[in-house]
Amino acid sequence: MRLRSRYKKDVQDNQKSGLQKKKYAKELFENLQENLNNLKDMLDEPEDLVIRRLSVAGKDCAVAYIDGMVDDYLLHSYIMQDLQRGAEEQQDMPEESVALLQKIEEDVLSATDIERGKTMTDVSEAILLGETVVYVDGVKEVLIINTIGGVYRGVEEPQAEGVLRGPRDGFVENIQTNMVLVRRRIRDPNLRVKAHKSGARSNKSLVILYIEGIAHPKIIDEVNRRLASIDVDDAIGTTAIEQWIEDSFLSPFPQVSSTERPDNVETALLKGRVAIMLDGTPFVLIVPTTLSSVLQSPEDYYYRWMVSSATRVLRYAAAFMAIFLPALYVALTTYHVGLIPSDLAFFIAASREGVPFSAPIEALSMVTTMELLREAGARLPKAIGQTIGIVGGLVIGEAAVTAGIVSPIMVIVVALNAIASFAIPDYTTAATFRILLYLFIVAASILGLYGIVLAYIMVNIHIVNLKSFGVSYSAPFAPGFLKDFRDTVVQLPVQLRKRNRPVYLQPGDKTSSKQGGKQK
Repeated sequence: MRLRSRYKKDVQDNQKSGLQKKKYAKELFENLQENLNNLKDMLDEPEDLVIRRLSVAGKDCAVAYIDGMVDDYLLHSYIMQDLQRGAEEQQDMPEESVALLQKIEEDVLSATDIERGKTMTDVSEAILLGETVVYVDGVKEVLIINTIGGVYRGVEEPQAEGVLRGPRDGFVENIQTNMVLVRRRIRDPNLRVKAHKSGARSNKSLVILYIEGIAHPKIIDEVNRRLASIDVDDAIGTTAIEQWIEDSFLSPFPQVSSTERPDNVETALLKGRVAIMLDGTPFVLIVPTTLSSVLQSPEDYYYRWMVSSATRVLRYAAAFMAIFLPALYVALTTYHVGLIPSDLAFFIAASREGVPFSAPIEALSMVTTMELLREAGARLPKAIGQTIGIVGGLVIGEAAVTAGIVSPIMVIVVALNAIASFAIPDYTTAATFRILLYLFIVAASILGLYGIVLAYIMVNIHIVNLKSFGVSYSAPFAPGFLKDFRDTVVQLPVQLRKRNRPVYLQPGDKTSSKQGGKQK
């Protein structure tokens, strides 16, 4: 009891001490030294805070920034050298402090992106973002100069999305670089970039991109409204944003898609969708999302229409295999043996001779084993992970068959199911299908094919009622938009598609032809 009471007292003392924040003034002072002391109090004098004091026209000035977060070339060439040059030309400098700050902003500094800061909030956000703050003694304002820099990963091929044919540049963790990658592809003056902030404490930059005149205004307004409602300390990645803004967090289906590929974002924007970028992550969110869109791949537009159509049909077939194949095996071998051809039924019965488990238990155990191998391969280093996934599957499957725990036909069914799930372009959608697989196996083990049909009806009812930013998740199938079938399951030639944008997105500019593509 003494230890417990002592522990509670220590916890209460720690909580009280944690609630005692360092006090600092929220307004700027006229005195330079008070401003600098206030800045140090706010940040608790970190080791990487650099404050350089100098004199310009007889007035004390200071430059403050965080070491390692600024571009050293911009800092020294366009700020420090200009201020030192201005100090040497004191005969042209005004003596009054406010006029001196104006002179420095307009004539001395050669940096292009300069703003005024009037509160400590402006100063803290700027410094922690990587910008540089210039103080002048006697002024309650500061100059905030964009010198964001530091070490970032260079543009390289996407890691999570394989590129078969197409550009091999992918998004990085720097949001400015990501916006440039999109602007280089869409050189349209109607491309809009609207800024938001994410995280009450992290205060990360977040922007939305859309093409005015194509994206529906209601979708844009809804995206802005949901982003403004985010209330978290830190959006660690786009997944936190995705879960916050999606329509139904109880649905297993992803209502927001993500990508590392700029060409995928380009295609989405030109169709009337909206992209969401968060600083610090290479994954960009795309809304609205439909079931048909997550089964499409950027490679579909880099091949001829016959190849792309055949690939899409194969992909839809793979989606059905990833959901239904083990469940169908369980239903047929348990309840509907008469539907199986006689020779095949005898072969399955012979292969199951001596297996101690029923078909449902056999299927669930093998599917779970495949999921464990998949997860283990993802957590290991890339070179080892692929080897573990392949060799582990072969060894465990062979050992299970030799030991008589599972039948050979079940190993084949589960292997085909795993291969089919890999054919789904979107990883989150493939994970959803693997979750639904358990539902269908359980339904098949209880009611056979009737259970599969009932579960399928339930899933379809959910999909039809699901929406993504006001757009039906099942579009263009339900509600049906016949024109959109030209680029859904199959991809018709460009001449027949006429480059029409999806009708279910209600784009302002409905076609990308020369007549419709120009904005007046």
